[in-house]
Amino acid sequence: MELLTALKWRYATKKMNGQVVPQDKVEAILDAAYLAPTSSGLQPYEVIVVTNPILKEKIREVAYDQSQITDSSHLLVFAAWDTYTNKRINDIFLHTVTERGLPNDAMDDYKNRLIASYTSRSDQANFEHAARQAYIGFGLAIAAAAVLQVDATPMEGFDNAALDRLLNLEERGLKSVTLLPLGYRDESNDWLVNLKKVRKPKDQFITAIA
Repeated sequence: MELLTALKWRYATKKMNGQVVPQDKVEAILDAAYLAPTSSGLQPYEVIVVTNPILKEKIREVAYDQSQITDSSHLLVFAAWDTYTNKRINDIFLHTVTERGLPNDAMDDYKNRLIASYTSRSDQANFEHAARQAYIGFGLAIAAAAVLQVDATPMEGFDNAALDRLLNLEERGLKSVTLLPLGYRDESNDWLVNLKKVRKPKDQFITAIA
């Protein structure tokens, strides 16, 4: 499906029917997030894929009882680095130069400037920056799902700290940012499915400066 057509088709599905999304489609959605651009190519976030029904029930309890979590086929959790560290940045650059067949010190000047910049900021500022990077992948995952005609419901409505405890994210230096249940709409029981998609007028959204 062409992208703009797909984006007109998609909506924030309120009720899913429990149908399983084929694994190849899930992988394509994950690949879209994986290939997303990030600042300096650091990819400072991860995606956790939850299919275990018991765990989904527990997540639903800390997400305001939203049924899409348990009715989904796959629940994607986008979790950002809690901060930037020397090791994290060094590891990314080492991987990059190795993959490109470059000398280990080929990108040292740029890498060292990044380390000095990031490590001089607070952990909270660094997490907020990493979370913004996660949102880029999150958006591309939503778009990819739409192209594949897989329903997805972007969610920020959950207790982040409680979810972090459930998934042991703190031990991995991560904090949850957003949730994305994947599945298929229950057309008979979703109150939103047939309502017109509404956006504000384009002239209030786009400003052209010639």
